[in-house]
Amino acid sequence: MSGKVTFQGNPLTLVGRPVRVGASAPGFRVVSQDLLPITLEDFKGKIKVITSFPSIDTPVCDLQVKEFNKRATGLFSDVVIVGISKDLPFAQKRFCETFGIKNVQVVSDYQTTSFGINYGLLIKELNLLGRSVIIVDKADVVRYFQLVTEITKSPDYDDVLKSLAEVLKNPSIAVQETSPVKCKPCEGAVAALPKDKIEKLLAQRSGWELVEDKKLVKEFKFKNFIEAKYFLDLVAVIAEEQGHHPTITIIYNKVRITLTTHVAGGLTENDFIMSKIIDELGF
Repeated sequence: MSGKVTFQGNPLTLVGRPVRVGASAPGFRVVSQDLLPITLEDFKGKIKVITSFPSIDTPVCDLQVKEFNKRATGLFSDVVIVGISKDLPFAQKRFCETFGIKNVQVVSDYQTTSFGINYGLLIKELNLLGRSVIIVDKADVVRYFQLVTEITKSPDYDDVLKSLAEVLKNPSIAVQETSPVKCKPCEGAVAALPKDKIEKLLAQRSGWELVEDKKLVKEFKFKNFIEAKYFLDLVAVIAEEQGHHPTITIIYNKVRITLTTHVAGGLTENDFIMSKIIDELGF
């Protein structure tokens, strides 16, 4: 698991890939208030202030959206503020219309929890998003991350604006973490990796086994079937977004994942990228 937060002092578990400042921002797919798909690409060329919260119908989340809406008034046009929760789009739309929210684009992660999984902000026990603020620059590099560890507390707005001012001075930097974060589409002839390259990449992937010189295999064990299926569902979301679908078998509390690139007749870099992403889920 990627981390812990608390609710009134009681520990909760965060699930998903960890956020890394200096790394490329993972893509995500959420839904607008009009039920249209929204992705990170829709904000291309802008500085993104992304703020997540559990539910618009709680006082702290209500305040969070209103506070960002107020503070956004003096920001530059190349800055967009995006609020994300798992509230239904209808509830978000009603809230924004009722309180005149014009400066925050509030969107929903209710369908697949794509944002929560890709940013390590899914609260397992509640199936809601944790409270956070992330700044992603014009080059889609994560420049700032604030996780509110007690979810009944508000973000540190002054710290966000201070960091945003620094990003505005230098709105686009080169990514500091260079390992690929997304599988590449297989187009035309695709060659399998040579064995020496496979062995080098395999050494970086703990627990994965090379089978028949053309498959990556790893088995994950859980306390029961429900936990195993929960993990499978998270992997399914990531696999669909990456366009790279593993063979997955589940037997009671065990999930076995097999990666290969069929069009290449063996392993490609996509298989190792996918294995890394699966490991990042933290199970």
